[in-house]
This record gives sequence, structure tokens and C-alpha cells, in this order.
Amino acid sequence: MWLPILVLIFGFIMLVWSADRFVSGAAAAANNLGVSKMLIGLTVVSLGTSAPEILVSLTASLDGIPTLAIGNAIGSNIANIGLVLGITALIRPLPFATSVLKGELPWLIGTTLIALFCLADFELNTIDGIILLSGLGYILYRLTRVPKYAPEGFTDTFEEELDELPEMQTTRALFWLITGLVVLLVSAQALVWAATDIAEYLGVSDLVIGLTVVAVGTSLPELAATVGSAIKGHPDIAIGNVVGSNILNILAVLAIPALVQPTILESVVLWRDFGMMFALTMLLVLFAYGMGSRAIITRFEGGVLMLAWVGYNYLLFHQA
Repeated sequence: MWLPILVLIFGFIMLVWSADRFVSGAAAAANNLGVSKMLIGLTVVSLGTSAPEILVSLTASLDGIPTLAIGNAIGSNIANIGLVLGITALIRPLPFATSVLKGELPWLIGTTLIALFCLADFELNTIDGIILLSGLGYILYRLTRVPKYAPEGFTDTFEEELDELPEMQTTRALFWLITGLVVLLVSAQALVWAATDIAEYLGVSDLVIGLTVVAVGTSLPELAATVGSAIKGHPDIAIGNVVGSNILNILAVLAIPALVQPTILESVVLWRDFGMMFALTMLLVLFAYGMGSRAIITRFEGGVLMLAWVGYNYLLFHQA
């Protein structure tokens, strides 16, 4: 039993490290080749920070464990709002940036409703995967091809994120891009193996392991980025990181098992797991638009998010 636990811990560490190397190398290489910062931010940085979820979901689906992949996607969104924003707001209250209120948050509401439509028949199939990826393509098109639709401050956010990435020569950037990708793949494979072994030993489903252990582990980059943004005095960026990650988890990560390994879902996935994700998303919307005149997550509200996440995990393990 100790070997899978050690592999799981080491896999998480390498997953976070390799994702950081991959993003830095890819962003530097793209920047050296003259790619616009807006496009780098939308593709390399945004998709790169969700690389752990994407690779773990792909690996699990290819290994014939789609429930772990689905649990990873839904559980990561639950962890991002309940755990990541909860902890960060307890450290420092988080204001909603204008770009989040006008652009990213409405998109998150829309993608959450799309996910509800795809899961409502208790099946995740190829058509659902195409719908989800089409939604991602539509958002990227609106932002890159129709700049007037980009929310105020959107480009500035990417500028700040890219400025924090180290500058590299193209050769070195390509080295870290390839190395990061290879280590990501190996780490994801090791993590999936360890997670399924632990699930079998504990007698719990792959879905529960995906919703809890794997989801928290793959959310570590978001936790580090969000807490770091708040501590550095950029709390307005913190919520944008989480909201953007949740959009990608729905449209990209959830689409992978739909396309690779279509599966029938138990009803509990919809009412308990997706229901919790939906409730936390609506709570975030309430904090943004309906709680007083200031759009901010206070320390008290951060505590509410954190307690909701703890309560959900207690329910999971109690039922398991």
C-alpha cells in the first residue's frame, strides 16, 4: 500500500513541476517566434495551467477508467471554488475584476449549463464531447478573432501573467517544452495507476478517488497561482485564474472521456457531484452580483466556500 501512496505523492509533485516547465517553455518559444501575447495567454498559459487535469483525464480515459476522468473534471471545479478560493479569501479578500464580471463569469455560467445539458441523460458520449469542444472553440474565436468582445482588462491580465514568466532563448525554451510534456505524460500515467490502486485497496470507486484525491492534486497549480497572486497584491487576478480554469475543465477536460471513452453515468454523478459543482458556481455568482454593492469575496464568504468543500468531501467518504 505504501508504494502507490509514494507514487501518488511523487506524481503530484512532478505533475506540478512539469506543468510549470511546459508553460514557461511553450510561452517563451511562442513569444520568440512572434506570436501575440493575447494568443499565448489564451492558449499556452490558460490551457497549460490545466495541463495536469487534461493529461490525467486523457490517461485515465485511454486506460479505460472514464469515471476517474469525469471525477477529476468535476472534482477540480469543486476544489477550485471551495478549496482554492476559500483558502485565498481567508488570507485576503478577493475583489472581482471587471473582465471577470463582464466576460469570464458569464461564460462559466454558460459552460456549466452546457455541461448540465450533456450530463442530463446520464450519458457522456461523442456528441457531448463535440458540443463541449465547440464551446471552447467558440470562446477562443470570440477572443482572438473578434477583439471587441474581449472584456475590459482581459489583455492586461495576460500581459501581467506573461511578464512573470522567465525569458529564454528558443533552444532552451523548446527543451523545457518537450521535457515538461514528457514528464507530464509520465507523471499522469503514474498518478492514474497509483490512484486506481489506492481506490481498489480502500474499496471505493474510481469516481470518488477522481473527485477527491486526484482533483485536489491536479488543482495544486491553481492553488499556488491564486494564493501567489493574492500575496503579491494582485487579488483581482486570483478569481480570474480559477474561473478560467473551471471553464477549461468543463469544455476541455470533461470532453476527453466523452470522445475517448463514452460512458453511462450513475444518477449520483448528476445530483451529488455535478449538483455540488453547480451550487458552488451559483454561490460564486451570488458573491459577484448579489451580495451588496461591492463585488468581492470576503473572509466570511471564503470560510463558507471552504466549509462547503469540507462538507462535500465528508459526504463522499461517508457514502463510500
